[in-house]
Formats: sequence, structure tokens, C-alpha cells
Amino acid sequence: MLLATAALPSVAQPAAVDPAWILERLARPAPVSTPFVELRGSALLKAPLRIQGEYARPDDDTLVRRVQAPYAETTTIRHGEATIARDGRRPRTFALSRAPELAGLQASFGALLAGDADALARDYRIESRGSREDWTLVMQPRAPALAASVRDITLRGRGAELRCIETRPVEGAPQRTLLAGAARAAVAAGDAADDEALCREPGAAAQ
Repeated sequence: MLLATAALPSVAQPAAVDPAWILERLARPAPVSTPFVELRGSALLKAPLRIQGEYARPDDDTLVRRVQAPYAETTTIRHGEATIARDGRRPRTFALSRAPELAGLQASFGALLAGDADALARDYRIESRGSREDWTLVMQPRAPALAASVRDITLRGRGAELRCIETRPVEGAPQRTLLAGAARAAVAAGDAADDEALCREPGAAAQ
């Protein structure tokens, strides 16, 4: 038995993924856009609120979040300010210092799409797990203002595709955002979509 076991060929294990490798693959020059499906939990809701839309980066200094369903809303983040516009209402503009979660969103998305590992390292403590075919990147905010509201942000993906972002607030339930292929699969499946599987299991969208 021992001889037979020793004779079996060894199975190569996937190489551990490095944060720099992930960030290099995620880099996308502006202009760029990607669909998203966001799930928001609340004690007041029987089921998580499902929001569909698109993230766009028209230039290096601007991040746009367009919500298309179940309502229409556009948030534009640029030069330290955020402007929120909804149909039938006057747009409102405020400083990002009043909304550290939006400031963190712009900084992290901008650095990710630019492949700027140094900028991310300044703003977050970063740890990578998994393999290049199924990786996880965990980011813990360094800035006290953001850390007071956000415990950590976990990115999940495969290869060059960022499929899911999970944000864990200091208080309340985690928020999950599906992106790219995972978002398209969720939209196609409608109410039957298994959003957690699409986020956590790389092969779920292909089944």
C-alpha cells in the first residue's frame, strides 16, 4: 500500500495569489464601465433590496454610479464632492468629508481601476487569499473616519474579473455588490438568482 501510494503522481497545487498580481489584472484605463447588482439588507425589509445599475469612470478623476432599478438615481463623485440626482428632485451636492463611505468608494475604485497598489496600500491594509483562478482580496481601512463605519471590504474574483465586493460595516449586515459577469448572470436569472453563490463560487455563473 505504501509503495502504491508513493507511486501516485503528485497533484500540482495552484500557486498562491499575490495582491500585486490581482491589482495589475484589474487595472482598466478610463473611460470604463461595468454593470452591478447591489443587495441591501434591512431589519425593516422581509428580503434584501436589490438595486441594479452601472458604475462608470469617464475619466481618471470621476466615478459615476447610475441606479436603473427599482428607481433612477445618479451619483457623481469628483474633486472631493458628491452630487446625487434623482428624477423629479433637485440635485444635491455635498463634500465627501460628510460621507466617508463614498470617499472610500471613490478612492478604492479609482485605485483598483488604475492598478495603483501604492494608493490602496496607503488607504487600506491588504491581504490576498486563494489562487489566480479563485482569489479574495481583503482590505481594512486605515483612515479613522472610514474605519469608524466600515470594518473591511472583501473583493472576490477570478483571473482578471472582479465579480463581487462585500462591505462589512461596523454596525449592521454586510452589503454585497455583484459586478461584471456575476451581475449579468444575476440580472438574467432574475428572482431565481443565487446571489451569494454568484459572489462566492467562481463556477456558479457557468452552471
